Amino acid sequence: MEKILFLAHTQEDGSLPKAALEGLTAALDLGAKLGGAPLSVGLVGGDVQQAADTIAGCGAEAFVAVSGADFAVSRYVTDAAAVEALVKQVEPTLVLAPTTARFSRCLPGAAYRCDGRIETHISAIETDGGTVQVQRWYYRQRMVATLSREQRPWFLVVDPGVFEPWQGASGSAELQQVAAAAPEGGVRTEVIGIEAPAADAQTIRPEAELLFVAGAGWTKKQADGAVHSKDAETLILGFLNSCKASLGSSKSLVDQSGEGETVLPFMSHLNQVGQTGSTPRHPKGLAACCHGEEPHTVGWRFIGERRAINLDANCGWAQGKADVLYVADAFEVIAKVNEMLAD
Repeated sequence: MEKILFLAHTQEDGSLPKAALEGLTAALDLGAKLGGAPLSVGLVGGDVQQAADTIAGCGAEAFVAVSGADFAVSRYVTDAAAVEALVKQVEPTLVLAPTTARFSRCLPGAAYRCDGRIETHISAIETDGGTVQVQRWYYRQRMVATLSREQRPWFLVVDPGVFEPWQGASGSAELQQVAAAAPEGGVRTEVIGIEAPAADAQTIRPEAELLFVAGAGWTKKQADGAVHSKDAETLILGFLNSCKASLGSSKSLVDQSGEGETVLPFMSHLNQVGQTGSTPRHPKGLAACCHGEEPHTVGWRFIGERRAINLDANCGWAQGKADVLYVADAFEVIAKVNEMLAD
């Protein structure tokens, strides 16, 4: 019989990230599909009692934790040791965890230490006759694969936005503390602080309700025959700050910097959405000056509601890729929206 361990780490304030609550839903759903497979929750962080109490009503049979000052920050050597200790304590056959920067860094190494196997970017989990099957997308090949393994423990890292966040009663969880073995040579990396851009300078916002994707049309000649890249910069940043939207980009736009063409200074390959970029999961998406080609829109497959602004009524967005297409000048539309939001 399968035995499930769900892993989560705390945030700076001691709470669980949204991705962790989504991963907990995945673990509970898998346990139900396996006929009630026992579930344990493993937590990593500085002080994890608050997080454990938040999900005390999830139905887990045990709560285990590796906590303390050494585990309050994201660091490979301590995180990998913490996960290894939790897995060896619970002895699960399946280990589920959310896709976060912290876990993405340490889980492959932890799986190796536990003589396990790992699958990342899981987008669906099903069972067939008691056999666990997972799905993940291979975006560059434009295909989805269904995978199953006999090797145990099997680590499954679930992408955010696939499952609904767990909602249930809080309570008082009884935590079992687990000691993690110190790495050979001790901990040599010291975290002295975190430097992050100001909130209004950050353009990638995974939790935003809206994804705004800009295309190369913003830096091309407009109706008057001139390029208005400075106006484009002002309009786009104004829209992002007013709507608190996340910024995406087509590949053609971010590639222009290497081609000697006009670029938007706040745009980088980190903003790229599509076949060779990211695949965000926002409730709504708005593309402007994008033509909606398949390599670009493949990154939109998990966006809930898709809209686009383009002067060409026959662009790719009009071929069934957008729920709504506004045939209009993006400069004028975004300028008008910014005015309305300012009022």
